Order: sequence, then structure tokens, then C-alpha cells
Amino acid sequence: MSSSDVLASPSGVDVSSSPKSPLAKTQQPDKDSKPVTKQNPVPASPPLHGLKLAPHRELEQAQQRGRLKCSSCGGSRMFFCYTCCSLVGVSQQEIPSVKLPIKIDIIKHPSEVDGKSTAIHAKILAPDDVTIYTYPCIPEYEDDKVVLVFPGPGSVSVEEMTCRLQNLAVMKSAASPDEEPSPKRPRAEETPGATQQAEGHTSGATHTEERGGEAGIEGQTETPGACPLQRVVFIDSTWNQTTRIITDERLQAALLRVELKTRKTCFWRHQKGSPDTYLATIEAVYYFLKDYQELCLRQEYTGQYDNLMYFYCYLHTLINKAKTTAGRR
Repeated sequence: MSSSDVLASPSGVDVSSSPKSPLAKTQQPDKDSKPVTKQNPVPASPPLHGLKLAPHRELEQAQQRGRLKCSSCGGSRMFFCYTCCSLVGVSQQEIPSVKLPIKIDIIKHPSEVDGKSTAIHAKILAPDDVTIYTYPCIPEYEDDKVVLVFPGPGSVSVEEMTCRLQNLAVMKSAASPDEEPSPKRPRAEETPGATQQAEGHTSGATHTEERGGEAGIEGQTETPGACPLQRVVFIDSTWNQTTRIITDERLQAALLRVELKTRKTCFWRHQKGSPDTYLATIEAVYYFLKDYQELCLRQEYTGQYDNLMYFYCYLHTLINKAKTTAGRR
């Protein structure tokens, strides 16, 4: 989920300071007690430490130049236009491009402010594998090949997902034993009215058909018992807005829900009252793919998808530095 303006002024983020304990001035050490040697605490690793990211030189230079007008819509933007899904004042050659093992669909709430969404990061950095739709436009999905990442009752872990999808595929096959597969599946039509964020990209249904029986990684072929997953759906909205989308019958009963139960957000505008396991959209996409690589494909993760966090990490550092400079942290 995304609930903050990734391009908002850093000074617009509220950070509350913890009050000092009232016992600090009244408690006195025991006369007979030995002096306590104060030890420096071991510094915790930064939340985004260790990622293999492309250099941020291009973003640093763009920040120094300031906001520019988007050549398409004329909006004042920094780094990219979240309306047109295009780079602004940044060279395409200097921005990393990420190839994903499966397709990603993001269903955006119509009231979600584009400038508050981190979903655009995924679209710009992995344009061939990410499609953004604006609700109520939702493609038709095959329930044994697609999952919805969303927390709550009935959701399973990424590790449990493979077994559940395999069981669904077996049940679906057993329900229609007389149905003979066609030698070549017809190309699916594009979903009418689907909102696309970049020209030339097909609908979610077409993406699925084009991949055919591919497992999603070059050189990898399907084997009995392999994870049949082809597509993952994420919802992009504030948590208060999710009810309208998650209760849609096209998602409510059809798709297996997956929850990233062990991941914690480091979003700079995390919504008050929500647990720290509620992730920003780009965080959810990244952590799902990392877990999928290790737990489902049983392959070592070597940073293949780290650059999905390219913009996020830069903005995280930029905003926290601004908070520190302003004396608010």
C-alpha cells in the first residue's frame, strides 16, 4: 500500500519526540552502589542497508537543478512525472531497469493521489513487467496462477503459497477431465477500460497469455511440483481506502491472499495506528519478489531486484537528512 507523497517536502513530515522520564531528576544513585560504566549501544543497521543499488549521481544532479516541467502534461516534477509515468530531468540511460520473474499488476484506488504513491517506482523501473490499473478496472484472473498480496484473515505466507496454488491447479484439472487442451491458446483480448501508465503495454490478461508455460526466469522450465504462479496483484491506496477494492467480488473470492508477515516498513510517512507490517507498495513488491526467489524458486537471492528500491532509498535518505537538519529528529 502507498499512503504518502514520495515527492513531498521533507519538512512536511511530522516526527514526534519522546518526552523525558519524570524520574530522571528525582532518582539518585545509592551511596553504596558502584558506579555504572556507561556503554555505547551497538548501532542498528539502517533499514535499507546492504542493497545493491545503481549509483544515485543522476538523482543528486537532478535534485540540484530543481523541479522541471513534464514535457507531456506540463506538471512541475522532480525525477519523474507520476501522472505520465515518464522521467523528468533524468537520463533514461542512467536509471536502472529491472527484469522481474513474474508479472505485477497494481490496482490503484481512484482517490489515491498520484504523487503519494510509490507504485510509480515499480512502473518506471520495471516497465515491461508492471501494469497499473485504476479501480474499478480489474482484469480477469486465473485463480490457480495469480495471488493477491494483502494482509488479513485467511492469508498465507509466501512459503505456503506454492502448495496452495498447486492444490488449486490439481482441483481445477480434476473438475474438467474431458476437456482437451488446444494445441495453441488464443491470444487474450485486452481488458476494456484498463488504465495503462505507459503506451505500448498490453493488458494484464495479455501478459499472462504471452508468457505461456514459462516459469518467469530465463532458462528455467516448468517441472512437476514447480510453483505455477504467473502474476501477483497489489492494491495501491491508503489503508482506509482498501475496503472498496478488497471487497470487490472479482478479488474477494477468486484469488489466494498472501501476507508478508515478517517484513516491516521504513516508510517516512507511515500511517498512525497501523502496524509496522503494513508496507508501502514498492516495499511490498520488492519483499514479495525476494521471498519468492528464495522460498518458492529455491534459488539464492543475489540482489536481482534491489534496484526496485532505487528511488525509494534515495528519497528515504533525502527526507531523513532534511528532518535531521531541521532539528526534528
